[in-house]
Amino acid sequence: MQIVRVKGRPMLIPSKQYRDYEKAFLKEVSWDKPPIDYPVNIKCTYYMPTRRRVDLTNLLEATHDCLVKANVLEDDNSKIVVSVDGSRVSYDKGRPRTEVEIDTAFEMGET
Repeated sequence: MQIVRVKGRPMLIPSKQYRDYEKAFLKEVSWDKPPIDYPVNIKCTYYMPTRRRVDLTNLLEATHDCLVKANVLEDDNSKIVVSVDGSRVSYDKGRPRTEVEIDTAFEMGET
């Protein structure tokens, strides 16, 4: 996020990096089912073009927001995205990308 002033008032808007990521993400996603509204685990693997340190939680937040915008998820609250187990950052200079796996999550005691 970045802070800008509109008519003298501070306002938060998405950064250029986020807008570029969202545009590329939405171009690649094709979802023709109703949005997911049940508990899921979302595993994201981010293949970055450099070995610079990045904040995994920020990457996950951006991906979840994009999944909502693409109508894959109804919302990214904790009743739907119950875990992000297995998510990680890796390196691939030649083919940076984000790989997303969505699996049904079972509540404790369910099978």
